Amino acid sequence: MILTDTHIHLHFPQYDADRGEVIRRALEAGVGLFVNIGTDLADSRKAVAVAEAYPGVYAAIGYHPHESKHASAPDLTELEKLLAHPKVVAVGEVGLDYFHDHSPREVQRELLYTFLQWQKKYGKAVIFHCRDAYDDLLKILNGTVPIPCRGLLHCFSSDVATMEKFLELGFYVAFGGAVTYRKNDALREACRRCPADRLVIETDGPYLAPQSKRGQRNEPAYMIETAEFISRLRGVTLESLAVSTTKNAKEFFGLC
Repeated sequence: MILTDTHIHLHFPQYDADRGEVIRRALEAGVGLFVNIGTDLADSRKAVAVAEAYPGVYAAIGYHPHESKHASAPDLTELEKLLAHPKVVAVGEVGLDYFHDHSPREVQRELLYTFLQWQKKYGKAVIFHCRDAYDDLLKILNGTVPIPCRGLLHCFSSDVATMEKFLELGFYVAFGGAVTYRKNDALREACRRCPADRLVIETDGPYLAPQSKRGQRNEPAYMIETAEFISRLRGVTLESLAVSTTKNAKEFFGLC
C-alpha cells in the first residue's frame, strides 16, 4: 500500500530538527510519495532542494496568495526558471485568499493570471489555494483556462455544490485532516460524494493534523488517520483508497 501526500511543506523550519526521521516514519506508515510545496521564490527554492535530497519527494513552485504583494517581476522570472527542474511537477500553491487578505485582492488576482499563463506555456499542473474566494476563482478560470483544466483544489473546505462546479472544469480535489474534525458535516459530505477518480489526500503539514493529533505539528505519517477516516466515510477499504488516490496523484502530476 502506497499513499501519496499531495501537499506538504517538508522544507519548513518545523521539520529542520528531524526531517529525515519524518520521512522515514512516513515511509513506514505507507506514505511513499510527497509533493513539497513552495510559497514564494526563496521558499520554492528550498522546496526544490528538499525534493532533490530525497527519493519520492517532488516539488511545486509558486506564490501563496498571502505573498502576492511581494512577487516582483525579477523574482517571477527566477521562479519561472525553476519549472525546468526535473523534480518540479506543478505550479503551486497559488490562488486567492480573501479570509486573511494579507495581499490586496486585485494583486492576488493579477498574479494568478500570470500563473495560469504559465500553465498554458508549460503544460504544468496547478495547485490552487482558495479560501473564501471560490466564486472569484471560478470567474477567473472560466474563459481563461482550457477545459478540462489540470487543476487541483488544495485543502478543500467548502460544500458539494461548490465542488461540483470545479469538477465540471476537470479539477481534482484534495482532502486533508480537516475532514476528520467535528462539526464539519458539509466537508465530509463533499468528500463522500467526490468521484473516486478525482479525489486525492494531503496533510498540508506542518498544519492541520487530523483530529486525534489536532494542534500538534502535522506530518505525513499522520495521513493514515485521515485516509482511514475517508475510507470509512466512502465505504471502501484503506487499500483500495490508497490505490485510487495514488493513481490519481500520479496522473495529475505526470508521475506515471
